[in-house]
Amino acid sequence: MGIALAEAAAEYGADVDLVLGPVKVQPKNNKINIVSVISAESMADECISRFTKSDIAILAAAVADFTLAEPAKNKIKRTDDELILHLKPTRDIAAALGRAKRPDQILAGFALETHNEIFNASAKLERKNLDLIVLNSMQDEGAGFEYDTNKITIIDRNNNIDKFELKSKEKAARDILDKIVVMLKS
Repeated sequence: MGIALAEAAAEYGADVDLVLGPVKVQPKNNKINIVSVISAESMADECISRFTKSDIAILAAAVADFTLAEPAKNKIKRTDDELILHLKPTRDIAAALGRAKRPDQILAGFALETHNEIFNASAKLERKNLDLIVLNSMQDEGAGFEYDTNKITIIDRNNNIDKFELKSKEKAARDILDKIVVMLKS
């Protein structure tokens, strides 16, 4: 979805920095500045450092919420004992950008939900100081991860809710950008 958004934004005439984790697909548009990262921490660093120079930030990545508290320096050998891993929260990129957001910037995020979707996505929008949030439901067949299609619901800061049918990620990206363009004009 992030690549589809970057491609569409470049087609709309935006200067695009795409902070991109390890993926199988790359953008086709050579005007997109790709910033490759390999961890949630490096993604946070890159997003936060670029945000002050951005007019719009769209956070479409599914960044891990937790990481190992104490990564092993060497391979952990098999034993008959139980292995317990301690996790710590990763930096919350959306919350960090929401705290730093200027009134002239637009910050859009994504929410993947399994239940109480509208309520949970709206709460995330408020909690993280987003201008809009794109809701993906785990209940939607053929949408989200591992598919070329997506079915989105966009909720804006005025609690307007726009539901869209299942469509290609490229068309869904244009729906998101069209909503942002309307917000820029208002």
